[in-house]
Parts: sequence; structure tokens; C-alpha cells
Amino acid sequence: MDFSISAVPPSHEEFYPLSNIAGDHYEQDSNRVHNNLSNHHTVVEPAVGMCFSTADDAKAFYRKYGTEKGFGIRIRTSKKGPDNELRYIMLVCAREGSYVSSIPIEVATKPIQSVQCGAHITVGKKDGQWVIMSVNDHHSHELSPTKSRMFRGNRRINLQVKRTLDMNDEAGVRVNKSYRSLVASAGGYDNMEFIERDVRNYVGQQRRALGKQGDAKALLTHFSQMSELNKYFYFDIDIDEDSRIRHVFWADARTRAACKYFGDVISFDTTYLTNKYDMPFAPFVGVNHHGQSILLGCGLL
Repeated sequence: MDFSISAVPPSHEEFYPLSNIAGDHYEQDSNRVHNNLSNHHTVVEPAVGMCFSTADDAKAFYRKYGTEKGFGIRIRTSKKGPDNELRYIMLVCAREGSYVSSIPIEVATKPIQSVQCGAHITVGKKDGQWVIMSVNDHHSHELSPTKSRMFRGNRRINLQVKRTLDMNDEAGVRVNKSYRSLVASAGGYDNMEFIERDVRNYVGQQRRALGKQGDAKALLTHFSQMSELNKYFYFDIDIDEDSRIRHVFWADARTRAACKYFGDVISFDTTYLTNKYDMPFAPFVGVNHHGQSILLGCGLL
């Protein structure tokens, strides 16, 4: 996971020594946390000195705490050490900071979400442990425990739902109908942990995955065969870190030759959005010496 580096954490001398953390005060906090964990109805609050094995564990703990209390979280700052390993992170309320919209208030359709909330925790790494160094639990806005599961950072699609979506997509079931069936199975929208946009994003990512048997795999196979048959056939596929297609471009020998002679004026049209992957089809069109339109290349964006 990438972390933005925008602030300098405390120096190593400012980290809390493990000897102090392991003192009587921390033992009392540990006992309190252990007792709270045994009670499912008690919210375990972050406290200075709490230790975690990894940074992900600390983030998961604060995210769960935010879900129970009614606010979302995000990473505000982070810092890496000389060994390029993560050493420090600041987790803040999702409504931290300020935002000035360029849209006039009179015509804005959405309210401003950031209200300069100061709630946060800072976590630093010391001797292989991630320790909470400071806690600010004061929010400048109302909390919504009943709606917190629908915050962007808290929405999750479990493996069973993903499998159902994959099978429905293979059977040709539309995304909106798949989502409605999931809502019916869950007993209503109030019991959902994700929204329809999350379903559309997941299905779109799966459709573009090159590592699976499907249209994306067939496209790569076809282009590879075409390049073997004609060395002047050119294609380029841009993929992300999860091997999902982001952009595709291709041009055969005839279009490349035509572009050499009639490439003075090229029209790039992205109005063709008819495929199920929501990837605009973008033809590169030129004009020959007869005034006729000719195809110079194609792309999927």
C-alpha cells in the first residue's frame, strides 16, 4: 500500500520507550482492553501505549473503532525511515481538514464534507512494535454510528458476494439486477455493507483482468496472433498493478501506412460508449486525397 509523505514525524528520541510502555500504567490499559474485548457491546477506545504487530493492524483497529463510533478514517501523513520502511503514520477522521469548492454555494448540489475535525491518532514503530503515541478523540461534528458502515473506507464486499457477482456476470445478468438480488438476500438496504457503485467497480475490474479467461484474455491472444502474422501490426495494452486493463491501442499495417500519407489532420472521437466495460472506443480518423474518412488506429480508454 502506498502512503503519502507530507509531514515529518517526531524524532526517535520522542518515541515512547518500551520500558515505560510496559510499566504499571500500560499493564492497566492492557487489562482494560482485554476486558473490553471480552464484551462485544463495549467499544474499545484507543489509548496511548497500545501496541500492534503491524501498521495494518493499527489501521484496522482504528477503522473498526470509527465504524462503531460513527466516523470514517484515512491516512493523513506517513514517514519512512532510512531503510525505506514505514516508521510513522497519522490516522485522522475522514472529515479532517478544510475544503474550498470552486462551485458557488448557491449552485452546489453536495454539502462540504470537511469540517476541520481534529480527531486523530499517531502510531510509531519502535523495536518491531507499532505503538499509539498520541490520541485526540474530540470531533467537531456529529457522529453517525448507524451510517458509518457506508463510509467509503468502511465499505466491504466479502468473498461470497464476489463469487455471486462473478457467476451472475458470466451468466449475463446486469449489474443493477445483481445488486437488487443482493439487497433482497440481505433483507433490505439497511443491512447492506456496500453500495451499487462498489458492485459496478468490482465487476468492471474483474472484466478487465488479463489473468482470467474472458474477453481481456481473448483480446491479448488475438493481438499476439496478429503481430505474429504481420510484423507491422502494432498494439499496446496499459495495465495496472492488478493486471487489469486501463487502456488499449492498436493499428495494423494499412492504417499505419495511411497515417504516414494522410496524418496531417486527425480526428479523435471518444463518443462511442456502447461496450459493457464502460471503456470509450476511440477511433483515430483522417481524410484521404478523395475527401473520404479513413481509419488510422483504434483505442479503448
